[in-house]
Amino acid sequence: QVQLVESGGGLVQPGGSLRLSCKASGSISSINTMGWYRQAPGKQRELVADITTGGSTNYVESVKGRFTISRDNVQNTVSLQMNSPKPEDTAVYYCKASIRRSGRHRYSDYWGQGTQVTVSS
Repeated sequence: QVQLVESGGGLVQPGGSLRLSCKASGSISSINTMGWYRQAPGKQRELVADITTGGSTNYVESVKGRFTISRDNVQNTVSLQMNSPKPEDTAVYYCKASIRRSGRHRYSDYWGQGTQVTVSS
């Protein structure tokens, strides 16, 4: 069994800051790419940022320079530092990780339950 649990969502003012965290736990052998996605009402889920085991990062254009993704390969965590958020960043944020379970050969994608981020004054 593998679980991804997110924390850190909530209400933040435009121009403020917020940090999301996600921890993977369970029978994990190794983790490949980890990332954050978001889904706003009436819109499709989109990639916000992801990070490889080696630390290479990828961001959607709209958050470049404002959000920073990081991970701890020992703790099996991934975080998203959100600086200067805008109202259009309001969405449910989901953590995703590509995980190989103990005793398995393949990687599978696992998702967290989602955490609401609301940017409003």
